[in-house]
Amino acid sequence: MLARIFSCAVVGLEGVVIEVEVDYTNGLPGMTIVGLPDAAVQESRERVQTAVKNAGLHFPRHRIVVNLAPATVRKEGPSYDLPIALGVIVLAGFLPHDKVENTMIIGELSLDGAVRHARGVLPMAATARANGFKRMFVPEVDAPEAALIPDLEIIPVKTLADLFDHLSGRRFIEPYLPSADSLEPLFTPTDFSEVKGQEHVKRALEVAAAGGHNCLMVGSPGAGKTLLARALPGILPEMSIEESLDVTRIYSVADQLPAGTPLIRHRPFRSPHHTISHAGLVGGGNIPKPGEISLAHRGVLFLDEFPEFGTRVLEVMRQPMEDKVVTISRAKGSLTFSANFQLIAAMNPCQCGYFGDSLKPCTCAPATVTKYQKRISGPILDRIDIHIEVPRVDYEKLSGNKVGETSESIRKRVQVARNIQHTRFTNPSSLSTDVICNADMRIGEIRQFCQLQDEGQSLMRSAMSQLNLSARAYHRILKLARTIADLAGSEDIQSVHLAEALQYRPKIMMG
Repeated sequence: MLARIFSCAVVGLEGVVIEVEVDYTNGLPGMTIVGLPDAAVQESRERVQTAVKNAGLHFPRHRIVVNLAPATVRKEGPSYDLPIALGVIVLAGFLPHDKVENTMIIGELSLDGAVRHARGVLPMAATARANGFKRMFVPEVDAPEAALIPDLEIIPVKTLADLFDHLSGRRFIEPYLPSADSLEPLFTPTDFSEVKGQEHVKRALEVAAAGGHNCLMVGSPGAGKTLLARALPGILPEMSIEESLDVTRIYSVADQLPAGTPLIRHRPFRSPHHTISHAGLVGGGNIPKPGEISLAHRGVLFLDEFPEFGTRVLEVMRQPMEDKVVTISRAKGSLTFSANFQLIAAMNPCQCGYFGDSLKPCTCAPATVTKYQKRISGPILDRIDIHIEVPRVDYEKLSGNKVGETSESIRKRVQVARNIQHTRFTNPSSLSTDVICNADMRIGEIRQFCQLQDEGQSLMRSAMSQLNLSARAYHRILKLARTIADLAGSEDIQSVHLAEALQYRPKIMMG
């Protein structure tokens, strides 16, 4: 008698239904697993055998063959333990086969039969619902995550014995019902009111937040660049439920969901060290996993000490910054991960850090300063809309009791500007509906929504010749001016908006 149980694999960010077929043949007692399993799946033979015995059930004395279909999909990780164990129990005649029909089962087993956490439960649950499954057995710790998918009955399983008792009708396990209390509370880790001075930098970050623009802060050590960057998530608009699920799916696949947090409601803030490899940044590995730029999806990627990152590491970001996705190609195929992040970078103006400082003299030779700044290539700088200098804060501002504007009040203005953009891009007359904010606009949308009046045209013409702007820089200035106009509540881009946008072009940097 063949036992058939359904489970799930994760390929990239999507789930694939896996059919676990269990049968026995003549021969010496043992278990063979086929269907492209990795080492962790092969080791489930010992875990399953011991867990079944410790659950108080008899393990059949036959030669058991387990097939994981389709055989073309590589199976990795220990989450197939529970479906294999249940297949063996059905095969041994302890349960009728119809008890596991229309059901997906995932979970790792410990030797005593306890069911442990599985990686990627959210995309698995989405796959289960998409393929018509009505019920899903998951580890108890993963039930809140799986329950984010509606119209799917989630049964939290603590041990293999509990699952057997539930299916045999001895002791019923209540389905998991999500509660509002299980959602992570929103908070602002660093408030803009805590940052003394730097009003023009705060304004630049407000513009960046309103339009989703990339930003580079240049200033001497201790001026507050990192503090300002860490305060940025507090002024970004709150994520919609679709965005939250989008981000949570990536963190689930990367196995980086915080404990007790089934749904990520904060915009991610990722701050990798400059020693990171290019695979760590964009993703990779034999079986590709999301990198930092994917973990920053819908949030902020903060690169401190920008020129210290390897040249190859920075250059691989060029394509994801334009396309908002990263495609990782291997001999076995290609995987695409979402990477719609907002880049915030910070750097010192030179190696000693004090080039152009008002108080401390720079000790670097002019050639050293130029060499340090040229570590960042022109194409990367061209993809950054806002270049802002962060000067030293004077003593009066540091010691004063004046409290700046709170992140909450800035966020309200940002939200109004984002609402204007949402209305604009969802309008039937809009060329496309996949644009979320001004920074995402392509040539067609720029032509449609960034028209300049005569005064603006003449200002832009002289700026193009004086600043030697590339075509990409020209379009980025228009997108930035559109955001500044949205913050001001203006229908048209005025010359004052264009002038502020031009102020954010690099000064000490090349370009």
